[in-house]
Amino acid sequence: MAKIIMIAALGKKGEIGLNNKLIWPLKKDLKFFKEMTMGHKIVMGYKTFCSLPGLLKGREHIVLTHRNLNIEGVKIFNRFEELINYLKSLNEDVYIIGGASIYKLFLGEADELLLTEIDRECSISDAYFPEFEKNNYDREVIREDQENEIDFCHVRYRKK
Repeated sequence: MAKIIMIAALGKKGEIGLNNKLIWPLKKDLKFFKEMTMGHKIVMGYKTFCSLPGLLKGREHIVLTHRNLNIEGVKIFNRFEELINYLKSLNEDVYIIGGASIYKLFLGEADELLLTEIDRECSISDAYFPEFEKNNYDREVIREDQENEIDFCHVRYRKK
């Protein structure tokens, strides 16, 4: 069975995006994202797919959307139940990369949350990571760092 891992960068109030873009595109965090997801399947919604600079090398793209699409190199699912059944049939790590509605759908299914917790707030954010009960997870700080005077840490939450 696949291990489902949600990966996101969020501010103090759960902010993850503004106008379909990252709020804090930190180079060190983008490198961390690449290291974690390389060689794995990445699952996203259509808006997140459109926000990418193109297909991310070394990763299999899976998009959950209501649109009737056929995109070369991308596996499309129109129903969450279909997608979750497919993922559960796998024997590998799968990363959920957004956006907000996709995170909300997968929160109950995820085995781990791999979060970059950014010590900043964005009052104009229009996308948020779903709230979750932190007591239901074991929290492990992987690394603390700073970039452009922004403090952040990579944290793994494992479901208890």
